[in-house]
Amino acid sequence: MAVETDFSREGNKLTIKIKGRFDFGKHQEFRDAYERQPYRPDSVIVDLKDTTYLDSSALGMLLLLRDHAGGDESDVRVVHASSDVRKILAISNFEKLFDIS
Repeated sequence: MAVETDFSREGNKLTIKIKGRFDFGKHQEFRDAYERQPYRPDSVIVDLKDTTYLDSSALGMLLLLRDHAGGDESDVRVVHASSDVRKILAISNFEKLFDIS
C-alpha cells in the first residue's frame, strides 16, 4: 500500500505515510486515510520520508486535508520531507499553512 495510516486513540493523533510518488494517483487513497477514521484526530502528521515526488495535485490534497482538519485552527504537520520535496513546499509557501519539519 502506498498510503499507510496509524491512528493513535490515546494521543488522538493520525499519522499518514506516503510512499513513492505523491500525485493524483494517490488521491482517493489519501482522502480515505483521513476521512474514514472512527474519530476526528486532534492532530495529523503527514510523513513524507519515503515520498520520492510531489506534484500540484498533492499540494491540493494537503490543502483539502487541512480544511477537513479544521483550517486555520488545525494541527497538521508535514515531517521528514526530502530536500527536493521541501523546495516544492517552500516555493508554494506551504510553510505558512503547515508546520513543516
